[in-house]
Order: sequence, then C-alpha cells, then structure tokens
Amino acid sequence: MPHRQPDASAPPPDTLERLVALLRDDDVDAAIDAGLMDAWPDACADVLDANGRALLLATRSRLRTAWDARARFEARNARLARHAEEREAARRVPAPLPAAEAAPTRPALPSNAAAILARAKARAAGGTP
Repeated sequence: MPHRQPDASAPPPDTLERLVALLRDDDVDAAIDAGLMDAWPDACADVLDANGRALLLATRSRLRTAWDARARFEARNARLARHAEEREAARRVPAPLPAAEAAPTRPALPSNAAAILARAKARAAGGTP
C-alpha cells in the first residue's frame, strides 16, 4: 500500500484499534464515547486488519442507519403532532357571547329620526300626527 499523508480528521491507528477492541467486547456505548461516530472517512480504517475493518465499518453503517431512522421517526412524530394541533385549532369554534355580554343595545335610529318615523307610520295608518 502506498504511503499516504495522514488526514487531519483521521483518528490515529491506536484509537481505531481501541474502537475495534471495544466493539469485539460488545461495548458499543464505550466505542461511541471513544469516537466511533466522529466525522472521519471510512478509508481511515484501512490501517486495520480485514476483520477489524469490517467490524468497525459495519457497526458505523448500522449506527448511521439507525440514527437516521430515529431522526426521521422523530421528525414524523413532530409533524403529526403539529398537524393534529392545527386540526384541533380549526375545529375549535369560539363560544357565542352570552346575551348580557353582547354589544350594548342601542336604538337603531337616533331619537329624532325615530320620532319622524313614528309620525310617518301614524299618518300612513290613517291617524293624526
């Protein structure tokens, strides 16, 4: 294998070997804490033996898949909750105001206009104003 310059984001080989040891001990939580899912290219695992590389990359892939699925599930639940809240808000009808709290009753016409109307109605009915 040709000599490559180490990537600045690549973990050192001893860290990768420690991660593989943790995974072989089935201590995934400790491996995550030790940097298993940190942002480094999968090609960094080329320094490991074939079995260690396969274990490390398969575990990273499974975790990425699971975490992506969890993120989609949480986003879906948030979206469904938001839609349910919007539907509930649309269903709520404001309660009608009680009659006592309704707008204060005012005469439909000013008093002088009401008097004129009353006289006109009296004349139309045949009475005298």
